[in-house]
Amino acid sequence: MNQMWNEVQPVDRYQVVSNGLLHEYDRKVISFLYQPLIGTNCFSLYSILWNELEENRLWSDEWTHYHLMNFLALNLKEIYEARLKLEGIGLLKTYVKKAGDERSFIYELQPPLSPEQFFTDGMLNVFLYRQLGHSHFQRLKKFFSDRAIEKDAHQEITRTFQDVFTTNGNQFIQDVDAQNASTIDNHHQYISRKNTSTIKVNAEDFNFELLFAGLHELLIPKKAITKQVKEAISNLAFLYNVNAVEMKNLLLSSLNSEQEIDINELRKATRDWYQLEHADEVPKLVDRVQPSIHRDVSEETKTQEDKLIYYLEITSPRQLLIDISDGAEPSKGDLQAIEEIMFQQQLPAGVVNVLIQYVMLKTDMKLTKNYLEKIASHWSRKKVKTVKEAMELAKNEHRQYQQWADNKKDKKTIKKPTIRTEKLPKWFTEKDEIPKENIDIQDEESIEEKRRRLESIQKKYKNGR
Repeated sequence: MNQMWNEVQPVDRYQVVSNGLLHEYDRKVISFLYQPLIGTNCFSLYSILWNELEENRLWSDEWTHYHLMNFLALNLKEIYEARLKLEGIGLLKTYVKKAGDERSFIYELQPPLSPEQFFTDGMLNVFLYRQLGHSHFQRLKKFFSDRAIEKDAHQEITRTFQDVFTTNGNQFIQDVDAQNASTIDNHHQYISRKNTSTIKVNAEDFNFELLFAGLHELLIPKKAITKQVKEAISNLAFLYNVNAVEMKNLLLSSLNSEQEIDINELRKATRDWYQLEHADEVPKLVDRVQPSIHRDVSEETKTQEDKLIYYLEITSPRQLLIDISDGAEPSKGDLQAIEEIMFQQQLPAGVVNVLIQYVMLKTDMKLTKNYLEKIASHWSRKKVKTVKEAMELAKNEHRQYQQWADNKKDKKTIKKPTIRTEKLPKWFTEKDEIPKENIDIQDEESIEEKRRRLESIQKKYKNGR
């Protein structure tokens, strides 16, 4: 909440501008294609901002954010979260100007993709398919398409401009008055339809250096990685969570006889690989790190607990597992278990990080799937959204969670049960009362090594990591 109030307050003023003329047809595109991905609050915010523009105008009057709160019947936190999602999906650009204590915003509405662009995007269409299912997706595709007119049997007889019109000598060519009169004044622009930008994934998130280093091993020429192919690799790596090593093999299967990468074949190969790894599922759109709207602390925080909270808020669950393993890639089983938790229980990434930390320190550094799912389901029913809420609930319900773990152990037949003292995260102050007995020394060292890594994460981040 503190971070949100640093970003925007009710008294802050704003104006709406449109990046080109918006058409009524755009409302249907946003309503049917975008809304299932971003939610009704985002659609309402976009609509109210659009409505503030007068017909065939590009700028609105100036208002405060109180105006939005009253019209939408939403609090500022909900409006801020909707704004971020609109920015992320390419429907809004935000600009801010600060003058002392006063702050003003420009909200620039972006035209949505055309239906053809959306359904051939390669990323947004996949997310929409995952959200709606096959039958509803096909219904929308039919709604936004129509039968193509066959013109092959016809002959075009359209006349050219010169066939129809002529000029009066050289007067038309020599007259510069019309050209000067057509020049637009400074700080103005013609009202027109702008080209819509497609969603672009930051290429820096993918390790192209490692990919290029391994290309010669698979006899793939580096020149085959064109700008378009590189963009496709970035998008597919984000969409399907493909690393550089796996991408090399997918590129090899997409290489044609001209030693070029067929992007359509690359998409198909990547989709087939993902569905093979995830039991025919397709990706779903979720936040990769804790959403800004659900963060409680800022980078300037000073207390030890707040530093840990900040780390958990800005780190993805996958990166947390890598940090715990000292840089080693997490197992596919662990990643799949975490992915299912995020998709099925709809828990934010930071909350999942708390869950990982709690479960691993309670189960000998193992992500026991059933135990993980049971706690995640409880947190989902309690509508846990922030890292602090997750930590507090884990403290309050610790005895219940311990009972779940003990009941699971009771169901197993163990010849020589071993009992150990179970550690808890640093934010957890309650001590277990289970006595410790002798256990295998080698296993103990391995577990303790992972524990030390987990417990050192806070220290590492504090030192500027």
